[in-house]
Amino acid sequence: MKVKVISRSTDEFTRERSQDLQRVYRNFDPNLRTQEKAIEYVRAVNAAKLEKIFARPFVGAMDGHVDAVSCMAKNPNHLKGIFSGSMDGDIRLWDMASRLWNVPLANVMHSDDSSDNSAKPLAVYVWKNAFWAVDHQWEGNIFATAGAQVDIWDHNRSQPVNSFEWGKDTVISVRFNPGEPNILATSASDRSIAIYDLRMSSPARKLIMRTKTNSIAWNPMEPMNFTAANEDCNCYSYDARKLEEAKCVHKDHVSAVMDIDYSPTGREFVTGSYDRTLLPRERRKHEYQEAVKNRYKHLPEVKRIVRHRHLPKPIYKATSLRQRKMRGDELTVPQEACQGSHYGKEE
Repeated sequence: MKVKVISRSTDEFTRERSQDLQRVYRNFDPNLRTQEKAIEYVRAVNAAKLEKIFARPFVGAMDGHVDAVSCMAKNPNHLKGIFSGSMDGDIRLWDMASRLWNVPLANVMHSDDSSDNSAKPLAVYVWKNAFWAVDHQWEGNIFATAGAQVDIWDHNRSQPVNSFEWGKDTVISVRFNPGEPNILATSASDRSIAIYDLRMSSPARKLIMRTKTNSIAWNPMEPMNFTAANEDCNCYSYDARKLEEAKCVHKDHVSAVMDIDYSPTGREFVTGSYDRTLLPRERRKHEYQEAVKNRYKHLPEVKRIVRHRHLPKPIYKATSLRQRKMRGDELTVPQEACQGSHYGKEE
């Protein structure tokens, strides 16, 4: 029996330097892919239709709070449960499947209490400054609070075991790294993003943005990357090892982005804005769909769907006003004023 084996020279596929790109061979013969344009055209139409369908991605409402909801948190080990806190001091645990808040405490935490009303705190921590944010290590007995400074607490101590201070402005958010438990990131009202290492006596790195960062979220599957929700209506994804420029800028909000959080898969994140909208994002799929739509946007079916989007009236007006303002700034701002970095500077 004869067996034909494809043999290729190793020299043709070996890179001379580690920075060189991998050589990939493609056959551009159109006869091998006769339906390529037709398939991409169908994908462009589907992408335009899906964007129109999910222009109002309302799934359900969970009612029960008397006052405004000011914060939310999830348990990484119990994905079905979510905590919410309101301005009247009420904290509720919700079951996302049934959308009910009166869930027994034993489903998420070990407790002998049978009623929500009889639940009492296990410990109370009091300090001299107000707390703006709090976050717990993914694994460990340490949590951090943000306020006039960054304080590190232990469950068994009544006072902070360590404190960090970089500048005199208020720290408004803090997040622990899911992969490295000793690394945490904070944002302050002086437009700075700081990275701290608990094993060091001083902060590690600091980045100054053009506008204030309201919240930070680490990627759970790529712990070296984080995304910052900014006041300029955008979100910026950074690599903690290289803070000179952002890896990606995520747009579409028309007002300040107030909060951000990643999905457990690390491929999607959701943002909440002052424009009263939530935008869930899937990065790679979103980029591909946008590229396909831009390629076939001149064709009648895609053009008709893209031009007639059903957006909430306040968002539509704010988007139009923002686009006109940006076009006006491009015409009036001198060319030399646009040569600076858009993302910020590192200290």
